[in-house]
Amino acid sequence: MKKYNQKPNIIGKVLAKERKKRGYSKADLCRKLELLGIEFDRNEIYRIENSKMSVKDFELIAFGIVLDLDLNKLKKVIEDSNDDIESA
Repeated sequence: MKKYNQKPNIIGKVLAKERKKRGYSKADLCRKLELLGIEFDRNEIYRIENSKMSVKDFELIAFGIVLDLDLNKLKKVIEDSNDDIESA
């Protein structure tokens, strides 16, 4: 599996934060994604949020739609991550 900074995804922490901010349970998020034709179960959401599972491009877009995420937030996560590596 391909990884970025030893993690299979960069959206995990952002996904958890934004999901909780909106008051969605993992099951709620799964139901909303299902309306877009993307099937997840609660365990998969847990694995993504804890950087144990990769995320496909269409899944990332679906998360963005359901949670009204600004993809620039994800860009900032990558930039901040690179800053941490460079300063180490």
